[in-house]
Amino acid sequence: MKLPTVTPADIRRALLLREEIALLDLRHEAGFATGHPLFAGNMAADRIGIEAEVRLPRKDVAIVLYDDGEGLVAAGAERLAALGYSNISALDGGLKAWRDARYQVFEDVNSYSKAFGELVEARRHTPSFSADEVAKLIADKANVAILDVRRFDEYATMNIPGSVSVPGAELVLRAGQAAPDPETTIIVNCAGRTRSIIGTQSLINAGVPNKVRALRNGTIGWTLARHTLDHGADRRGAIGSFEGGPANARDVAYRAGVRHIGASEMAALVAQTDRTLYRFDVRDAEEYAAGHLPGFRHYPGGQLVQETDMAAPVRGARILLTDDKGVRADMTASWLAQMGWEVYVLEGGYDGALEVGPPRALPKPDPAHRYRRPYEGTDVAQAAMQAYLDWEYGLVEQLRLDGTHGFYVI
Repeated sequence: MKLPTVTPADIRRALLLREEIALLDLRHEAGFATGHPLFAGNMAADRIGIEAEVRLPRKDVAIVLYDDGEGLVAAGAERLAALGYSNISALDGGLKAWRDARYQVFEDVNSYSKAFGELVEARRHTPSFSADEVAKLIADKANVAILDVRRFDEYATMNIPGSVSVPGAELVLRAGQAAPDPETTIIVNCAGRTRSIIGTQSLINAGVPNKVRALRNGTIGWTLARHTLDHGADRRGAIGSFEGGPANARDVAYRAGVRHIGASEMAALVAQTDRTLYRFDVRDAEEYAAGHLPGFRHYPGGQLVQETDMAAPVRGARILLTDDKGVRADMTASWLAQMGWEVYVLEGGYDGALEVGPPRALPKPDPAHRYRRPYEGTDVAQAAMQAYLDWEYGLVEQLRLDGTHGFYVI
């Protein structure tokens, strides 16, 4: 099939004007991680049949395909067209043309979420402790609570000794139970930097009475400082917010520009078929399985902020969140709004008919095609971990050079 083409300048213009665009890199994830435009989404050509209808809900959305000379675009376009997608273009000259235009190329995965996290720390001076400082607090049996904001499976693989699993968007909902004494210092950790920065700043934004610090550089920093990680832990934080937490979370969302809507407004958004609408339930998987609103895909709020390019590859789309307790949706929405998304939170809806069943999980790609994150697993080389941290430190400057992000920090 003969594809129309667009230039790198056309894509840049669409991003700056907040037009809907799905810029798709058709290489496998390992290739994508070597370099891509900031808002590119990765959808390997041989996974289009698996992923497209979940990640690209509107069939006439503007899709731009590219590769780096591998010859994947024609096959990718044919597969999308066979699924009913009708507005498909190719990036003229592929990734080489993007580089030749002297536009920024970002390495790794979830790059713009990680860059946003670095911007948050730079703008808000999010406080942190080094690995050595945290290790001393543990050794001294200080009054601390270490909250791990990664997915539970990541936490179970390796964790800071004594830490408790409280995945990112759950922090404001569970911090009051995890650290009921306001004199307890809360230490928030992830594997590297982003989720601990966002988690720490979430608690600060929502007015937790405790002192809060991020563990600087997460389990990577802990390992590089030659401290020992535990394995196989199963401690989970229980629900229990601190006083004023839910109301404060709503205020944080309001300050970020999030809009709260009811069922009639949601129906109006769904009816606007010329716009892409992503609907996400940001609770944990067990709550979702027990009963969820029809049409909402499960995506835990902390991971949604971390993996926005995977969850919502159509930049410029709308996002609608739901959560029966409200707190997780408000905090998640506050971050997405600061990342330049048009975000809504649905009020109520759980007193009607609910669907029951586990989240839909996309089949995982061939491990040979997957990018090995330098913060996953227990056998990563120290040089790779340090190189990853060095890369993250440079993301704020790279955002400045790119200029298309539209991020702001409240």
